[in-house]
Amino acid sequence: MKKRILGVNGLETSEVGFGCMGLNYHRGPAKDRGEMISVVHSAIHAGITMFDTAEVYGPYTNEELVGEALTGRRHKVQIATKGGHKIASTTNELDSRPESIIRSVEGSLKRLKTDYIDLYYIHRVDPKVPIEDVALTMQKLKKEGKILHWGLSEASATTIRRAHNVEPLTAVESEYSMWWRELERDIFPVLDELGIGLVAYSPLGRGFLTGKLDKNASFTENDNRGELPRFTKEAMEANQVVVQYLSKLAEKKNVTTAQIALAWILAQKPSIVPIPGTTNVSRISENVAATDIVFTEQELMTINDEISKIQIVGDRYPESEKKKTGN
Repeated sequence: MKKRILGVNGLETSEVGFGCMGLNYHRGPAKDRGEMISVVHSAIHAGITMFDTAEVYGPYTNEELVGEALTGRRHKVQIATKGGHKIASTTNELDSRPESIIRSVEGSLKRLKTDYIDLYYIHRVDPKVPIEDVALTMQKLKKEGKILHWGLSEASATTIRRAHNVEPLTAVESEYSMWWRELERDIFPVLDELGIGLVAYSPLGRGFLTGKLDKNASFTENDNRGELPRFTKEAMEANQVVVQYLSKLAEKKNVTTAQIALAWILAQKPSIVPIPGTTNVSRISENVAATDIVFTEQELMTINDEISKIQIVGDRYPESEKKKTGN
């Protein structure tokens, strides 16, 4: 597995990371815990070093699973987790007050069975707390050695600049894929200017870009895709045009559509690390193999031009969630 550097602060990680959320949260009924731990171990064996989780996944249980899975292997990996919520039984309110963040970090450290977090994100920007105050809290936690790097998830260009001016950001985590490219317009220029890396979540479009889902797909309990506008039957049927185009590209390269989708992200910038998730060991080797796919400059220009012409049907989040993401 080749390495990439996130940000000018120099967090070195594997070229492809691992999104841990789906191991037991928002992707259907939780599978056997032991099997999911084995999946994590297989990812490490394949050369993956970046493992991404969050306190709201569960809540808390995803961090606990990751902490157990990485016991005895901590020196081989980088752990990324996220906080900035007031977690209640039915709702999770944004809360980035200094005392709340410090409490969240302490909780994450315990659940992850570690004394430091490689990359700590504010999961969603809290409009009630100045981002400068958040940055000062991160600065304090870094000085204490509890976090090594920090970042923001789903933040605007203005917020990124303000935060970075106080305490430099290593990475921004946002959704980015062949069917969600909004970052390229406003966020990419800021990241390039300030030397901040991008961690791309849902790089396979929550599974849609693998070509395994169609209008007949159904989503069970604990699978949030059933609540997303882009996963209605009508939207999935209309958006098959994206998968059809990916399939043509995959056939030419003799690879899978998922590998094309990941390789495309990797080819955009050397400072991007996608974090696909899976509960299937075979998918790990498939995802890792995507790092070997090479596009010529002309191929990449053609692909970018073609997918920019495709009109994607359905928002990625319902209105209630869009307010939290800024999109």
